Amino acid sequence: MDTELLYKIGLTFIDHVGHVTSKLLISYCGSAEAVFKEKKQNLLKIPDIGEITAEAILNQDILHLAEKEIKFIEKNNITPLFYLDKAYPLRLKQCADCPVILYYKGNANLDTEKIVAIVGTRNATEYGKKMCNDLVEGLKDSGVLIVSGLAYGIDAASHKAALKHGLPTVGVVGHGLDSVYPAEHLSLAQKMLDTGGLLSDFTSETKLAPENFPKRNRIIAGLSDAVVVVESKSAGGAMITADIAFSYNREVFAFPGRSDDTYSQGCNRLIRQNKAGLIQSADDLLHSLGWKETKKKKKQQVQLFQDLKPQEETIVKVLQTQGAAMHIDEIAIQANLSPGNLSTYLLTLEFAGILKSLPGKMYSL
Repeated sequence: MDTELLYKIGLTFIDHVGHVTSKLLISYCGSAEAVFKEKKQNLLKIPDIGEITAEAILNQDILHLAEKEIKFIEKNNITPLFYLDKAYPLRLKQCADCPVILYYKGNANLDTEKIVAIVGTRNATEYGKKMCNDLVEGLKDSGVLIVSGLAYGIDAASHKAALKHGLPTVGVVGHGLDSVYPAEHLSLAQKMLDTGGLLSDFTSETKLAPENFPKRNRIIAGLSDAVVVVESKSAGGAMITADIAFSYNREVFAFPGRSDDTYSQGCNRLIRQNKAGLIQSADDLLHSLGWKETKKKKKQQVQLFQDLKPQEETIVKVLQTQGAAMHIDEIAIQANLSPGNLSTYLLTLEFAGILKSLPGKMYSL
């Protein structure tokens, strides 16, 4: 058994220790394993770690729960993604409260160049379902990964539209991957595994609880370049997701509706508060995100490539090799450039129209 994975998963079972505290502990101790083996007197020197938390950390009995979880994920071909792993989604990693570990089953690239989350009410109207289908159909030639929460209503409509139009789609769930909720979406979830996947930060046998779903929503927001609210009341899960996305500096968009329509109140409020851009079609979304490339632009870029400095050529080659958006720190490592110099070259390339900056200090060609 992978000993280090045992301790990584073990962290999530410690009482009084959440994702932020877990990362604090690792930064002080050096690794997940070192956290469990640190002396109590040293743990108490770490900010915000008191007697109760220190005692909980030293409780080795919880490791049998982690061992059980490892057996489950191995049996079910689930991939654990630790926040320090290279495979951990880069966009999500930049969020301070990102989960310490994720559980992923599927084959979609969670670091693909374009990711859009579509969220909304569980009581979707026929209009809302049509908006989902039309939006996804308009994105089908852009290679976008569609993310949602596998819930009733807009979530399910978004996943179904992605499958219908040949786009990969990932469902972020508020429970462990030993079950599917709602159960009626089991068939949909199984279809999604072929070209997308299921993602969770909850271990198996996690009991369904209302507080799980807001936690799930932060993953949807952090994983995406943009969050689109199709239909929503003035309060609810979709509004929570939109607010989290806004706090993460993600792009937020909403479809407007009639002022007296219950399921347009949330969308209209987001637009009125300048928290969301108004869109009416996939074209609006593509233009707003700068994903609507023209042949003229591509021709200009070919010409610009001929005048690049050696360091700029290196950056372009790194991004071409990756084939997806990259975080500035990862570019610095692969291009062997200092952060200061890299920022200058990135800005020059951005002004030249060769690359674009994305939320979370991400860059792509």
